[in-house]
Amino acid sequence: MSLHGVISRHRLRAVPDVAAAPTTTRDAAIETLYREDGTRLWRAVRAYAADTNVADDAVAEAFAQLLRRGEEVREPQKWVWRAAFKIAAGELHRRRRDVAEAPADVGALDPECTVDLHRALALLSPSQRAAVVLHDYAGYSASESARVFGSTEAAMRVHLMRGRRRLRELL
Repeated sequence: MSLHGVISRHRLRAVPDVAAAPTTTRDAAIETLYREDGTRLWRAVRAYAADTNVADDAVAEAFAQLLRRGEEVREPQKWVWRAAFKIAAGELHRRRRDVAEAPADVGALDPECTVDLHRALALLSPSQRAAVVLHDYAGYSASESARVFGSTEAAMRVHLMRGRRRLRELL
């Protein structure tokens, strides 16, 4: 499915003519980024959020915002990763505020990860989970992970160390 199809499927607000084919070189570059990195980003956000719906919405919204911003974004790949994680974090925060318990959708749709791993990731703090997913799954360095998550490199290294330690205990 194309980026425009995903965005239209989610019926995101304030996205004009998303069903149309890319009209500019910039739109085509974003479409290519979606095709090459969209699934990997979705899996990373899903592992972070432990919720398929949050991952769907966060990734779709991040790409929709990228399309709206156009030339304003200098590094689209880094920007869309940061935006997707921030959108997911905001949604999880909103849900925790609205409902006493965070979602635990840990089962289906991801053949590369086991249910046990998703359950263990869900038990980590959001910062530890983000550090482990961004570094070990997505392949970002500690400094790049810090920029994506909006933290410092030192803090991400600590979260990564503690998250890995906790995962060893749980798995």
